[in-house]
Amino acid sequence: MKNLSEEISMAKTVSCRDVGVDCDFVARGETDEDILQQCTEHARKDHGMTEIPAELVDKVRGAIRDEAA
Repeated sequence: MKNLSEEISMAKTVSCRDVGVDCDFVARGETDEDILQQCTEHARKDHGMTEIPAELVDKVRGAIRDEAA
């Protein structure tokens, strides 16, 4: 049986593949903002993106899911 704090702090996840990019990167965090920060850093470092288009941010935000326990 989980306690209330474990249920509230469920991890979230998204991967590059979730948004159609052929890459094994997976971001995990407590909030959408954590995930977006990780994805932004990854896109700059590993995909050479200097700007992240608003459409891509929206696509990533829409693909974020609660991680299965």
